[in-house]
Amino acid sequence: MRRTAAIGISAIAIGAMIGLVGCSASGDAGGDKVLKISYIKTDAFTALDTLFTSVKADFEAANEGVTVELQPVAGTDDDYKTKLALSQRSAETAPDVFYEDTTALRSDAEAGFLLNLDDYVAEWDDWKQFDDAAKAAGAGDDGSIYAVSLGTDTRAIWYRESIFKAAGLTVPWKPSSWQDILDAAAAIKVSQPAVVPFNLYAGTGTGEGSNMQGFYELLYGTELGGDALYDSKSSKWVTGSQGFIDSLEFLDTLYSENYALTPAQALDPNIWQEVFGTMFPKGTLGATVEGSYTPSFWVEGGSYAWPEYADEMGAVAFPTQDGQEPGGVSMSGGWTLAVGAKSANPDLAFQFLAMALNKENALSYDNENSQIAVRADVAADPSYTAANPFVATVTDLVAVTHFRPATADYNQISVEVQRATEAIITGSATPKEAAAAYDAAIEGIVGADGVINKG
Repeated sequence: MRRTAAIGISAIAIGAMIGLVGCSASGDAGGDKVLKISYIKTDAFTALDTLFTSVKADFEAANEGVTVELQPVAGTDDDYKTKLALSQRSAETAPDVFYEDTTALRSDAEAGFLLNLDDYVAEWDDWKQFDDAAKAAGAGDDGSIYAVSLGTDTRAIWYRESIFKAAGLTVPWKPSSWQDILDAAAAIKVSQPAVVPFNLYAGTGTGEGSNMQGFYELLYGTELGGDALYDSKSSKWVTGSQGFIDSLEFLDTLYSENYALTPAQALDPNIWQEVFGTMFPKGTLGATVEGSYTPSFWVEGGSYAWPEYADEMGAVAFPTQDGQEPGGVSMSGGWTLAVGAKSANPDLAFQFLAMALNKENALSYDNENSQIAVRADVAADPSYTAANPFVATVTDLVAVTHFRPATADYNQISVEVQRATEAIITGSATPKEAAAAYDAAIEGIVGADGVINKG
């Protein structure tokens, strides 16, 4: 990556930085400034560490007397969120810049953890390159900007073509309903008994992944569509929906017919390592639902480099329940970079954020992590469009994608969805029983006025 040492920043911000020369962040010495950068790093996700390591060198070279202290957190998304929340308890431990999940952004902004960035982005030339959806992803309930998007993603069914061909299925495979998935799984099971036909994550073991790469693919494809989880008109959580029950029934069929992983495997937080590192490359898994970033596992230098992946794998949209419009379903998440409200050097912190998200760095990050670009100049770059064979497919899924409700109580709701799916795969409840338990739990969280019964 070519290093850059300069970034456009307003004269106001520069002046403010000069005024802060006498100030210092916690942990600094001799008047030098220290910027603490907190983010997640796992065996499967090293792209951000690569990005920040490069930006650290550039930033320190351009800012004499400033030390960038990288604070990677190893663990799951939930582990990272917990550690981040604990660090926010005091100015001495709170990071200056950090990786922020969009689902937590509004509650964190309300809690006072995030610096309002309105004045900064108003003077930042690069801000015009970000699309409207990306800008909205970093907005709080008050409409102000509290974070800047790194990129987004979509979800697709990833399947091994040779396994589908051996089962007598047409490739490219284009399922148009849930039944098509079950029919394909049955064909694979008969033709190749040692192969797991179709993985759909479920339960609390894989956390939010169980929803994004599992249940929501079903739920948002039912009759209520984008309002199946949270009713946008009333701003209330949906209970009593037949679509919720139908989704659990599909999951029940998938697991009870042994088309999926065993419950013990599904509840293993690290099962994704088996899926991408062993099962697909060795031909023991037919298909799974996963994000647009999937190729990053298999490319040269990835966690599970597999040179043949481009020839062996296919990707397709998850179908709606009965093939109704719009025909496909995807889920999109999004992580952002935020500046901590407790930062002693907020202007320097934003300058670091802006350098990390300039065109060059955003392009490198999106390509390495197979992210969908949110900057217009990155999306138009030839190296982005040619990054891997699936870029066009996963980008097209933006047309049928959904975003999780960015409410302060979402994280609690998410756990209840995971518990409902876990009850199904472990056989501890029927779909109707699990749905009823979910409805009761949701009402307990948000109150009777916070739900709308769609039964």
